Amino acid sequence: MRERPTVIVSDAHLGAVPEENERAFLSFLESVPSLGDDLLINGDLFDFWFEYRTVILRRHFGVLRRLADLIDSGLRIRLVGGNHDAWGGDFLQDEIGIELIEGSATLVLGGRRTFVAHGDGLAGGDWGYRMMKRATRSSPGAAAFRLLHPDAAAHLIGRVSGTSDRHAAGPADEKERADRLSDYAAKLLKEDPSFDLIVFGHSHRPELREVEPGRFYLNAGDWIHHMSYALVGTHKLELCEWHTPDSGP
Repeated sequence: MRERPTVIVSDAHLGAVPEENERAFLSFLESVPSLGDDLLINGDLFDFWFEYRTVILRRHFGVLRRLADLIDSGLRIRLVGGNHDAWGGDFLQDEIGIELIEGSATLVLGGRRTFVAHGDGLAGGDWGYRMMKRATRSSPGAAAFRLLHPDAAAHLIGRVSGTSDRHAAGPADEKERADRLSDYAAKLLKEDPSFDLIVFGHSHRPELREVEPGRFYLNAGDWIHHMSYALVGTHKLELCEWHTPDSGP
């Protein structure tokens, strides 16, 4: 039986990117079963996600329906919590069928022992975010946030997320964070020889770097500027750029 790769994508930031980016991402999702056997979403699928007890965020219905259909068809989908969508819970797991990964994880992808994390809070920097993360991911912080009306919460997060500013700034804005994460991944590979592959998101810069012979750092990029994804298999390790069927090469 022919081995098919794992498809990796990160940083779609749905809800904050232009409408054409969201349409391209939905088109990409339709094609995932033709690309590989499973899908790993390495954080920040949504620009804002929070699970209320009785409310579903309406703006994400389209992608949730698409993901549920893919899972019902037999595709395995895993989601690593990012800094914008770490509050996943029972709805994503039980109603949609997504396997949630909180924090980092050690997985076997394409026969490679792989360290996977979104990348937020790693490699220094992100100091303001680190302080916010400690407050908002605590049980009291989540309980306090739940008291906000969903419309008010979405408006508040939209004001502070920075995604629209990042889209306007262009890909050159990625360099500092991306360099830090790339250097950190190289450090992890050198310190722990059991890892064959490090996979991060968060920096938004697509990168495939052979740190040592046969040992790699991979970042699948984003859907703000790059429309990129990665394929990881036994005989395949590849960064790709998505083109909708009517957009040409």
